[in-house]
Amino acid sequence: MSYCFCGEYQHSVDVKGRMIIPQKFREILGTNFVVTRGLDGCLSVYPMEAWEVFTQKLKSLPISNSNARQFVRYFMAGAAECELDKQGRILIPQSLRQDVGITKEVVVTGVGERVEIWAVDKWEKYNSTLTSDEIALNMESLGI
Repeated sequence: MSYCFCGEYQHSVDVKGRMIIPQKFREILGTNFVVTRGLDGCLSVYPMEAWEVFTQKLKSLPISNSNARQFVRYFMAGAAECELDKQGRILIPQSLRQDVGITKEVVVTGVGERVEIWAVDKWEKYNSTLTSDEIALNMESLGI
């Protein structure tokens, strides 16, 4: 199955660590999915099917390569299967919230095959460093 998450939404995390998943994303994610550490200081959310594809790739990495072992640990050790409650919320494990600095306000973004959850301050800082010219140059180097 091909996924195409897109959009940006602001939400709050309650004192118990729960947050609402945007309705648009719930329709694609289903009721169970995986949240893990992402790159650039965010959390990544994968539909179960996409997570299975990703973990198969991780399993194929050579255990003899230290970079491969580090990569597998990074994504797998913090991974948590989450289930939507009746209000469309998930509980983000405290360890994951701490890893990326999530306290209260978050930005939930769709980025193609996955969803990302960012602490608002990190999202704003990340976006402030990008320019459209820089993005255009990077696109060209990637053949886009």
